[in-house]
Amino acid sequence: MKEYKVVSYALKFSGNNQHLEDILNQHAREGWVVKDVAEQTMRIIFERDKNR
Repeated sequence: MKEYKVVSYALKFSGNNQHLEDILNQHAREGWVVKDVAEQTMRIIFERDKNR
């Protein structure tokens, strides 16, 4: 079974790439994998196995 997590991110004028990398790396350490990036709504959808 899978579980999903939706994370909103805010655009910053400087260091935006670093901010996104930090979000992705933090969730990767917790076992989350990016399923989709909804740029229009500034949301990242993560997925992982629920029974890991």
